Amino acid sequence: MSGRDTGRRLGAAELGSDLGERATLVQFSSAFCQPCRATRRVLAEVAALVPGVAHVEIDAEDHLDLVRELRVLKTPTVLVLDAGGRVVRRAAGQPRKADVIAALGEAL
Repeated sequence: MSGRDTGRRLGAAELGSDLGERATLVQFSSAFCQPCRATRRVLAEVAALVPGVAHVEIDAEDHLDLVRELRVLKTPTVLVLDAGGRVVRRAAGQPRKADVIAALGEAL
């Protein structure tokens, strides 16, 4: 996973779901995005593998204000949040499982 982020905090109100106990993987998707399906599988596998990690998928088209605020330019975009909801990493495009696990290291 590529870039670091500004440290913006997100909570259940913005995500529409509770944060993970230790970290949260937030995926911005769109309806006809083929790589989003594969990304969903990868993130769900990692969340199941690592205790205390949640995966939240957000439909970008239904949350345009949040998309603009977070500068999400394409789908899928994945944000890695620490336990407090602070964005610690972000990446656009389909991530590899190993990269997601490595990025989680910063959040845990």
